[in-house]
Amino acid sequence: MNFITTLLEGGVASDFATNVLPILRYILFFIVIACAIVIIVTVLMQSNDSSEGMDVISGSQESYYSQNKGSSRDGKLKIVTIVMASVLLVCAILYFVTLFFSGRS
Repeated sequence: MNFITTLLEGGVASDFATNVLPILRYILFFIVIACAIVIIVTVLMQSNDSSEGMDVISGSQESYYSQNKGSSRDGKLKIVTIVMASVLLVCAILYFVTLFFSGRS
């Protein structure tokens, strides 16, 4: 019965909020910074495909290279960018959730 009253009064929850959440926030913050740097680098390494809209006007057909673009360097950089943006989004949400829970205790 003693454990239940301690849990209901916030003893265990406040220990978790004061001991673990600050460390978790630092880890999430550094993951967000690392993902942002990787996103910047991968976006800068991608080639500029500004002529894609002009293919409709000029009537050019797709080549074998453009059909298999997912396995090329630009395709891999695009996939890395999408994955890092997803990881950044999840870590940012978790960071603010930990801020919310540490503010309640």
